[in-house]
Amino acid sequence: MRNFYGVIVVGGGHAGAEAASASARAGVRTLLITPDLSRIGQMSCNPAIGGVAKGVVAREVDALGGLMGQATDASRIQFRMLNRSKGPAVWGPRAQCDRALYPLAVRRVLERLELLDLFQDMVSDLIVDKGRVRGVRTPGGLVFGAETVVVTTGTFLRGRIHIGGEQGMDAGRAGEAPSLDLAEGLEGLGLEVARFKTGTPPRIDGRTVDFQKVERQDGDVSNYRFSAYAREPIPEQRPCWITWAGKDLKSVVLENLERSALYGGHISGQGPRYCPSIEDKIVRFPDAPRHQVFLEPEGLETTELYVNGLSTSLPPDVQLEIMRTIPGLEEVVMTKVGYAIEYDYFPPHQLRQTLELKQIEGLYFAGQINGTTGYEEAAGQGIVAGINAALKVRGEKSFVLGRDEAYLGVLIDDLVTKGVDEPYRLFTSRAEFRLLLRQDNAPRRLGLLAKNRGLLTLQQDEALRERLEEENRLLHWFRETNIEPARVEELLSDADSGALHQPVRASELLRRPRVDGRELLSAMGKSVQGQLAEEALIAVEVELKYEGYVRRERERAQRLREQAGFVLSEDLPYLEFLSLSHEAREKLAGVRPATLAQAARIPGVSPADLQNLILEVRRLKSSQGSTLAS
Repeated sequence: MRNFYGVIVVGGGHAGAEAASASARAGVRTLLITPDLSRIGQMSCNPAIGGVAKGVVAREVDALGGLMGQATDASRIQFRMLNRSKGPAVWGPRAQCDRALYPLAVRRVLERLELLDLFQDMVSDLIVDKGRVRGVRTPGGLVFGAETVVVTTGTFLRGRIHIGGEQGMDAGRAGEAPSLDLAEGLEGLGLEVARFKTGTPPRIDGRTVDFQKVERQDGDVSNYRFSAYAREPIPEQRPCWITWAGKDLKSVVLENLERSALYGGHISGQGPRYCPSIEDKIVRFPDAPRHQVFLEPEGLETTELYVNGLSTSLPPDVQLEIMRTIPGLEEVVMTKVGYAIEYDYFPPHQLRQTLELKQIEGLYFAGQINGTTGYEEAAGQGIVAGINAALKVRGEKSFVLGRDEAYLGVLIDDLVTKGVDEPYRLFTSRAEFRLLLRQDNAPRRLGLLAKNRGLLTLQQDEALRERLEEENRLLHWFRETNIEPARVEELLSDADSGALHQPVRASELLRRPRVDGRELLSAMGKSVQGQLAEEALIAVEVELKYEGYVRRERERAQRLREQAGFVLSEDLPYLEFLSLSHEAREKLAGVRPATLAQAARIPGVSPADLQNLILEVRRLKSSQGSTLAS
């Protein structure tokens, strides 16, 4: 066992696994240290990956060489493309996964990385000297030195589980001890700390569900892959089911509200507004006649079902009672109790865009420690933190994604610029350039960035080359091929589209509503064969159909990049800039934005403040004769 590493990653959840994988792929000797190696990549809550916005993040993590997409493909037991009836900018791939197969796939990928070591233990303290991290210490006194450390502790920092009106029990998650010493050590470094809470619903025995009373929901018949680089065999598929919680459930919840840990006063942390407990739903939406509940399979080798939509901190007897008010669950047997968990997080305005702490060099935070919620948000932060930690060791330029380049750029910019007042979750509405940031073009957007920074394996590099070559071939065909009217007369009639009177480019025909790219190719005697060609065709078809809109969005993004060219020094004396409003001075001093564009996104900074900021910076530059901004 080595005692010194380029990168040490603390924690083996979704953020930690991606951080360790990224730094090892980048050629830096890495150690992943976690309390239980058998739980690396564990799906602590819903065994599902993706959804609206989240599915794009999973694809972006994959495009950067991450393991989430490959592990999802290897474990998915149902796939659906959400929002398909809407525009492609908001399409969201989502997979229900086998809870046991997913972490096995994660572990398999990690153990293939030659520069990655795994070690099972807690981390009790960080070694920090003169404002720089130097390594970690375990409870048993082991010391591992490091040039950089990535902390991905999830809900373990002073984690406390609440079930019913009791005081709660210390735990990082069910059955695992919390991290108390590390939490105290981080706070002792002078970092600002706060509390959030999240929760999970009960699980039930599917053999006790009356499936005649619930609606079956099958997945899409699709060969879709989350991973652009690996071709994992897809497991056998399973259905989900939908039912509804109505007035009977509402009555039981209201009668027992004070027995809830949340409403009984035992939880002080703020919970996620967009994933509320059933208690929150009943209190906040008293006029709603019913609430949707999904019954989702936990895996192929179990009858256990996840009761999505019923997160709760009510006592076990009440949880069973409320479930038995739901159609189809009248005789249900509960296998696991739902609970709420409260934990420490560190407000992310303390981070740079690289996810490095501003006040401690070489120390990075990723995942729920930054106030986010969700596997995908954690994985996205993990891969960016791991990349930047490795690049710092290599002495190379940092890796920062813009808001027009990736949802990951939106996620991290929101965190460090706007901060959080509740657990942060990504939505398509948070992105200004949704049409640029589609799930289908993630490999083209980010694959070359990853390749050029040395973040892909040789196999990933080759898969990316083949994918882009296929897309380029199809783009060339559609843009350069002229189609005679007679070749597509029947196709256009079936699509209820106007007839041609002269030859036109295939790309022009493709922009017509209801004209399908595959059918155009077929009309010209060409076919799409193989998974690679099918995926490339989807990306090319969307790009060409929305080409005009995409062009305008890229022009808007370019204007934003021009604004980002006005760089702000990290040591600007914002509190002395009296031409700015008092609120703007305080917000700017707290966030310390890197550019004028980032400053513009800080709540409380007005357009007038931005204009005055430019003048103040130029005045300071002139008086000091130094380059503070450009």
